[in-house]
Amino acid sequence: MPGRALVAAIGAGAEEIGADALAEAFAVWGMFGLTVEDWKQMLGAAERGEGPPVALLRQHADVLAPVRWADDEELVRARTVLIGLRGFYGLYVLHGLVMPDTPAQAALRQRIDEWGMFPFLSHLISFSPSPVQFAESLSVCLGPLFDGLYEALVEQLARDPNIFRLPGDETGPVAFGERWMRTLREVSAEGSAGHSRTDDPAKRS
Repeated sequence: MPGRALVAAIGAGAEEIGADALAEAFAVWGMFGLTVEDWKQMLGAAERGEGPPVALLRQHADVLAPVRWADDEELVRARTVLIGLRGFYGLYVLHGLVMPDTPAQAALRQRIDEWGMFPFLSHLISFSPSPVQFAESLSVCLGPLFDGLYEALVEQLARDPNIFRLPGDETGPVAFGERWMRTLREVSAEGSAGHSRTDDPAKRS
């Protein structure tokens, strides 16, 4: 699936899949308009310790050029993709913060995992970006990889939009919110109780 080679490189190191395979993966998805040979040159330089990857990327490519070249329609689309991916990423992250799970949420996470794109969303998404960060993220979202992921997630959401409806409950977001708040209170109470036991000298002895 898209992104698998890139995720393998993040998890195991580029040396595990080979710089050539990684270069081809980047080039296939049109990352910053660089060719396979461009990527091979840059990745090889990074392996030799000639500079950090981000600095080398800026030497080899004008990261913001796609934004300058894009027309209004393309920029609006990239902004839509970026904002949409922020929302999907937020759902994924909140699942790890005791937010109640639902089949619709699980299906969206599965799509992201199938594409192997969660690590990349973690690098891409910034909820309070600087102007430069926003422009760089917009540039990436002009390409087919993140646009395709966004479309896949929108399609999945259309199939099952009940992301805030618990199975077997017809009250929808109300019951969902109540369960989430109750779980947060329980976790907070457990944390406070554990902290009190730790602070009590008699408990520690």
